[in-house]
Amino acid sequence: MYHLYAFATPNSIKPVIALEELGLDYELHGVNVRQGEQRSSQFVERNPNAKVPVLTVTDGSHTMSLSESAAILVYLAERHGALLPADGEARARVFEQLFFHASAVSPAFGQAGYFQKLAPEVLPHAVQRFHGEALRTLALLDGILARHEYVAGATLSVADIAHFGWIWRRAFAGVDLDNSPNVARWFAAMLQRPAVQRAISKVEALVPPA
Repeated sequence: MYHLYAFATPNSIKPVIALEELGLDYELHGVNVRQGEQRSSQFVERNPNAKVPVLTVTDGSHTMSLSESAAILVYLAERHGALLPADGEARARVFEQLFFHASAVSPAFGQAGYFQKLAPEVLPHAVQRFHGEALRTLALLDGILARHEYVAGATLSVADIAHFGWIWRRAFAGVDLDNSPNVARWFAAMLQRPAVQRAISKVEALVPPA
């Protein structure tokens, strides 16, 4: 059985969606990043980078801990033969979108939110820089979805799951979908998927009551 250590964050929800889409058995363990639990010695043993999510799996006497949400998505897809084409251009397009997300979308959205809402002082240039990047990458994604039903082509893949995390938490970055009709269409379709609905419910349940 898989064990997933996560919280209600854009990156944490990705492997939960994948596990639900694949119909796999797993246990979800909450790591409250708001209280700094990701920096505990026990968690850092699993991921020295002190970030969620982390997936652990035991095979015989060996237990593997795997961090980085994109790596977890690829591992699950390859191990269970779904959500990732086996070869050719279709597979390359999925990786293209995974790398676009990891190198552009995720850092832009994350930094936009940080400098708007969490930074100890207001830095207008930083806000302009990263909020502008969030909008720019969103526009690129909208153009892709104008041509395809899903972000890497005609079928759902781990690339869609990767992008979903930050679109789900876009308010943190100060971004909306008013000028991104194709992303809005795709996001609404993703929200209709039972696996996505279950994943959202499970990760939101990890947040303690206020």
